[in-house]
Amino acid sequence: MKSTVVTSKELLHLAAGAADDALGENPVAIDVSQQLYFADTFFIVSADNPRHLRAVAESITQAVKKETGLLPRATEGGAESEWLLLDFGDLIVHVFLDEARGYYQLEKLWADCPRIDLS
Repeated sequence: MKSTVVTSKELLHLAAGAADDALGENPVAIDVSQQLYFADTFFIVSADNPRHLRAVAESITQAVKKETGLLPRATEGGAESEWLLLDFGDLIVHVFLDEARGYYQLEKLWADCPRIDLS
């Protein structure tokens, strides 16, 4: 396990790759660094069902831990939640079921913030 300092961009690309490996859907990254003092980036991804939601979140957690030694500072959401949040400090990961993502509309809420290209 590495114990290195990583940038929010590096964390984002680890999270996005892990979400893709777990078949997460419709990933979006938003640069919130000019709006918030506690985070640089929101990463939003969808899952099909509660089991898939947990699998995507676990994939992200394990990938970040393996490459950086970091674990989330905090997590929100339970076993049957429609939304899991992973707080990696500069990177906040939101894993949603589609219905909850549509309800909370974080992309619309943060529409004035630039999107980050994940390619």
